[in-house]
Amino acid sequence: MDGSRVPREVWISLLTGLCWLTLGARAGMWTFVACLPAGLLLSTSGVNRLISPGDERMVQVMALGGAAGALLGLLAIPGLGLASALILIALSVWCFVAAGNVSLRSLPPTAEAPAPIPSVGLAAKVAVDSAILGGMLLSQPLPMRKQGGAESIAAELHAARELFEQRGWLEKPADYHRTPLPLEAPQIRHSSVRHLRHGSVTFEHLAFESEYEPMTDEPGRDRWLSYAANRSAHAWVLRHEGEPRPWLVCVHGYHMGAAVMDLGLFDPAYYHDKLGLNLLLPTLPLHGRRKLGRLSGQGYLVGNVMDTLHAQSQAIWDIRRLISWVRGQGAPPVGIHGVSLGGYTAALLPCLEADLACTIAGIPLTDFTDLFWTHASPADRIRLEDAGVTRDVTAEVFRVVSPLAMEPMLPAERRTIYGGVADLLVRPHQVRNLRRHWGDARMVWYQGSHTSFFRDRDVRGAVDDTLRAAGLVGGA
Repeated sequence: MDGSRVPREVWISLLTGLCWLTLGARAGMWTFVACLPAGLLLSTSGVNRLISPGDERMVQVMALGGAAGALLGLLAIPGLGLASALILIALSVWCFVAAGNVSLRSLPPTAEAPAPIPSVGLAAKVAVDSAILGGMLLSQPLPMRKQGGAESIAAELHAARELFEQRGWLEKPADYHRTPLPLEAPQIRHSSVRHLRHGSVTFEHLAFESEYEPMTDEPGRDRWLSYAANRSAHAWVLRHEGEPRPWLVCVHGYHMGAAVMDLGLFDPAYYHDKLGLNLLLPTLPLHGRRKLGRLSGQGYLVGNVMDTLHAQSQAIWDIRRLISWVRGQGAPPVGIHGVSLGGYTAALLPCLEADLACTIAGIPLTDFTDLFWTHASPADRIRLEDAGVTRDVTAEVFRVVSPLAMEPMLPAERRTIYGGVADLLVRPHQVRNLRRHWGDARMVWYQGSHTSFFRDRDVRGAVDDTLRAAGLVGGA
């Protein structure tokens, strides 16, 4: 490779990583331990980008290394000395922002979406997305890498496609979903968490047996039913005393499901206290108390294809049961607001549940197949395609849980979508595709990444307007 053509961020990432390792080793064992994550991540990303300059995953590792250096550098001050530590922290921050800038430049344009307006602030926001992807890259176990894993996934996928075609579900995907049993007497106990931003929050912890089961002859049924922790469903509830109030179902994103995280995502001080809504926050399958491995959500998006399908089917089943419990209390209007993976559920639910007041799909994932083919490594894609897991067949099977394959039973003015123009996790074209499918629904684009919608005023305004149009919130 011609060294003159190597971007400077590659050299700075490599040299910064080597400095972390060298200075840490000189300062003693405990300081070296604090320096090791940043050193390894930054130097590894630099070396690999020299070898494979087009590998986007190494930019994600660089962002993760920069974030690690900025945070762990504070712990290394006693061993490195203030001056050396501050220099390494500054270089790490530079690597972090530079990684975001590289990712921003490489993001393909999306028709019908505004172009990102480059700035240091936007690059930093994108770097957060990139670091998250880097963490997922290093932590997610992929079943197709196991011996025979890709072949097993392919066998289930093709068997499911044949079954779904025979039953007519590919043509009429809504028929795949059964009406769940009403939820009448869930277990409820009081609990509380302390959140850095919201302080102490008291809520009700609702639990019940899901009773969801895949179809008798569906591939992957026995494996899904073996996930014991997932058979119990959970939700967090905040409700007002006195007269019935409107309810907002709030669906969390990937890797969430803990009360402190979910209540931090859907600000109870605003939605519950200020707007006066009752809140219902369900835990998605395989998340939180329902998780199977060490990571919440493990197996939902990067497991077996049929596990992803059953997880989404069960998510809809559980939430419809929860809504039946809410309506059993004489509830006024019920709306739904989902974010990221929860946005997928918020887009799908009104296709199956009548009489929702509104749906708000925030930064919504809308296509599981596209998500995998976007973020998987070339080697993993080749491994699956060689085994027979093709993009077309996978997309066909996922039609039975796809919000893009069904029509919502809500007027356009009570459907809202918002998305980030520089979102690395859920690429803007996925959000755009839902907008196309929904026609005249309200669409809000914000100048930000996947994780930066919290403080966007246009997003908050669109959410408020939708709640008012649906009758959940009064006033002008």
